[in-house]
Amino acid sequence: MSFTKRSIENLKEQVDIVDVIGRAVPLKKAGANHKGVCPFHSEKTPSFVVSEQKQYFTCFGCGASGDVIEFVKRYYNLDFNEAVEKLGREYGIELEESRSYGENLDVYYRINKAAAEFFYKSFTEKANKGYSYMKKRSIDPKLLKRFGIGYADAEWDSLHRHLTGMGFDPALLVELGLSVKNGDRYYDKFRNRVIFPIINTSGKVIGFGGRAIDPGDNPKYLNSPESKVFRKKNNLYGLNLSRKAVAEAGYIILVEGYMDTIGLYRAGIENVSASLGTALTENQARLIKRYTHEVVLCYDSDEAGRNAALRGMEILKKEGLRVKVLHVTEGKDPDEFIKEKGRDAFLKLLEKALPYGEYRIAAIRSRYDLTSEDGLIECLRAIAKELRDYSPVEQDIYVRKVSQEMGISENALKREIGTVEGGGRESTPERRTAASKEREPLSPVDKDLLRLIVRNPDYLPKVTEAVEMLNSDAGNSIMSALEEEFGDHGTIDARRVLDVLDDADREAFNEIVSDDIPIADPDALLADCTARHRAEGLKKQERMLVAMLANAAEEDQGRLMEQLQEIRKQIRLGKDGKR
Repeated sequence: MSFTKRSIENLKEQVDIVDVIGRAVPLKKAGANHKGVCPFHSEKTPSFVVSEQKQYFTCFGCGASGDVIEFVKRYYNLDFNEAVEKLGREYGIELEESRSYGENLDVYYRINKAAAEFFYKSFTEKANKGYSYMKKRSIDPKLLKRFGIGYADAEWDSLHRHLTGMGFDPALLVELGLSVKNGDRYYDKFRNRVIFPIINTSGKVIGFGGRAIDPGDNPKYLNSPESKVFRKKNNLYGLNLSRKAVAEAGYIILVEGYMDTIGLYRAGIENVSASLGTALTENQARLIKRYTHEVVLCYDSDEAGRNAALRGMEILKKEGLRVKVLHVTEGKDPDEFIKEKGRDAFLKLLEKALPYGEYRIAAIRSRYDLTSEDGLIECLRAIAKELRDYSPVEQDIYVRKVSQEMGISENALKREIGTVEGGGRESTPERRTAASKEREPLSPVDKDLLRLIVRNPDYLPKVTEAVEMLNSDAGNSIMSALEEEFGDHGTIDARRVLDVLDDADREAFNEIVSDDIPIADPDALLADCTARHRAEGLKKQERMLVAMLANAAEEDQGRLMEQLQEIRKQIRLGKDGKR
């Protein structure tokens, strides 16, 4: 079995060599590269270097080197096609079997390169509408050259005549979408348009985008069709130029269009790329992952843009990327915004880009009328359903934010999260009983607070004001039952409370009821619980920040370290206050 050259190039575009080798060889970051002990010869001092940017490995000890396929061949003792098949299977990449020997993609690349050169000469060597249009957009000639911007003139077949005059087969020009056949005649597909060559990260021209110049010309943007060398889902516009800046910045700004990419690049913001007129795909996410693990989606702020951002976030997060979303204000696209407001104003917007969770919660809030009680309740239920799928650390962060912003106690939102099922239904007693087996036990603070309420029901309102002091699921469940009991009867009957609790919570409540330790000073006990809860909360925040620092991007580490130092300062002050 053998595979087409196109399949092999596509696989190398999508698979990250650091990820592949990292599964077999422990690697450590060393500047722009990764280092480890060579798996191909015996050594103690690491001399095995993997370049994420070049997608290449080299051992300075034994001389072994190559791309990702070469590594898999050598490490797993496979032949070339077996290595390709293994990578395709493990990374879910579709491979095309070669049905003929020596499939030649080079001719397609040569045709596209010749077309790009023709468009560029048409753009630069004589006056034309395309150059006038781009000049009005204030694009510097050096930048136009860097992106290879061109012009397709208004003649019917100038490009076709030029390429066939070079000896290229007309059928291949049609296949690449450069020419269109009508009966026995051929004419150019791109006419009277600014041309944006689409270049892959290997530096090969794989397609073109053409923007209409005259208002009456439709469509506004015309793109090359899918071909043997061009798959929209596998490529990003401008990444051939921006990948080094992306790696250096530690994140990529993903925009919607060619001009947005060029506009940001012109402003000195070079870590930018654009999708090719399609929804973001898994293959594009894998391509991004080769250069960075953080993405800022900079899409239009209209409904279509918001929906595209939500879809894109899910794709990127699924591939293990950190995601933020930036909507440019005042209905402008990034290029327009920077021209009007300037680079610094855009960078300030960039600082306010919303992380994944915040953006999704904001999207939920936008769907409800928060001025009405019903709207607020439905919104909070929808947010609780969203948060149910988050990790415990993420839940803790967003519960705190939502409670502050929407005026609801953290505990109430936590309880709502605990009762929301995947389909929006409330938990059945059976589900609650099963879930309770995995619940945390009552904390000492929980036990003392609940004991205080059972012995002194009048303290319930005081505890309810600070109900977020309850740290466990069991504590929250028992508190809910106590609130309901007190609300219905004005007192607390332990037998009635036991009747509404599930088995695990009933056992925990029995322990509280049977505790006969007297409470000499209820106010002092409440104050002590408050102090202990604050101390536990600070320790929890300390653990969370330490965990976040371990996985934080470099640009976030300073901010997180400042927060950690402040938390530790408060912990020390709390301890000193007890002495």
